[in-house]
Amino acid sequence: MSKRTSRGIGLTSLALGLAVLLLAHWPAPAAAQSTHVSVLKIDGAIDPISARYLSRAIGKATDDGAVLVVLELDTPGGRLDSTRDMVESILGARIPLAVYVSPSGAQAASAGTFITAAANFAVMAPATNIGAASPISASGEDLPETLARKVNEDTKAFIRGIAEERDRNAEALQDTVTSALSYSATEAVELRVVDLIATDITDLLNQLDGRTAQTAAGPVVLSTAGVPTQQIKKTLVESFLTVIADPNIAFLLLSIGSLSLMAEFFSPGVFGPGIVGVLALALAWVSLGVLPVNWVAVALILFSFGLFYFEMQVPGVGVFGAGGLVTFVVGAFLLFGGWFESSQIPEPTVEVNRWLIAATTALAAVALLSLFALLREGGSTHAYTTASDRALVGERGVAVTDLAPSGTVRIGDREWSATMKEGEQVSIGGDVRVVAVYSGGVLKVSGSSANPGSRS
Repeated sequence: MSKRTSRGIGLTSLALGLAVLLLAHWPAPAAAQSTHVSVLKIDGAIDPISARYLSRAIGKATDDGAVLVVLELDTPGGRLDSTRDMVESILGARIPLAVYVSPSGAQAASAGTFITAAANFAVMAPATNIGAASPISASGEDLPETLARKVNEDTKAFIRGIAEERDRNAEALQDTVTSALSYSATEAVELRVVDLIATDITDLLNQLDGRTAQTAAGPVVLSTAGVPTQQIKKTLVESFLTVIADPNIAFLLLSIGSLSLMAEFFSPGVFGPGIVGVLALALAWVSLGVLPVNWVAVALILFSFGLFYFEMQVPGVGVFGAGGLVTFVVGAFLLFGGWFESSQIPEPTVEVNRWLIAATTALAAVALLSLFALLREGGSTHAYTTASDRALVGERGVAVTDLAPSGTVRIGDREWSATMKEGEQVSIGGDVRVVAVYSGGVLKVSGSSANPGSRS
């Protein structure tokens, strides 16, 4: 396959990928409005994707004429900024909203407590629990006394404001912050933390029938008994973001992207590694934007690949390679967890799997050692510019593939990666002349008819 064909396939694949993303955002045809209840489900940590999903669902339900939005919730907690965004969306909704902690055995812990309390109607399934919203550090430990007092006051004010807006038991909700209390469904109803217990969605709708909800558009009397439900699912983009918003995937994307770009630097004109590197780094940046990332650690990981690059420029020294491995490991361990700030509500632990860090570091070390061994043995594959390589300048050869402007040439009995000036090309079998040797053993060539004295 020629280089031109490979580049065409790569660019076509990139275009198709962008088209899929655009189609995922393309608005669906408006459904006929009818009396119904919109239902969405959040099962997992609260993050920016959850906040976006809820905001979009409320807007869609309002536009579709739903009489009620039901959020089925099961969460161990999540990020404070996303929690505030979700509470803001709920309190500002122009349509009644119920948060239903379900199924049995589910929880609305930490951030889930704030979200449930903010709803017009807070409902729990049997054998569920709510609470445990006491502030802790990002590492899961109790905060120092002074900092704890400061954080507690802010978090207590947040939960009190929600309780006052929805006429809930502010003291009981505040205890979930100050004393890390958690309540069963029965206890939560008795303490007026939530409104009722329902065995399923049908039971919930029957119990809410005839109740009045205060919305941003004014009071609304519900008529929900026997009303059909419609699911609002995540879009393709939201589902995709949920998948890549994983610390291990983000770490791999960051590593693969950096490594691919480094390979492109040493094989300019191949395009494959460059395209993979750009896409991987773009996805890594999206994933990191969703997670509680430590950007200093991101800089350390990128810096480690810079050290690997310098090691390849000066092979055998070892200082850059060893420094790169150490920097890479440190960056991987500190990549997530908010080491330089404290959380106001408990957040699920986010970290890269240690076995993945060990395996990735081991592979990098093996690659560097293999490269050193190859150079010591004087192998036939040259990855660096040497005196013998530079002596190739002026030599003539033949194009093994089409050069447009990059491809493969044969000089003597050996094949090389080669590139020409943009806009120049030589067909397979054409004569070429070496005008320069790039770092990485890539030749710059011109057609044999070019001025023999030209240099790049």
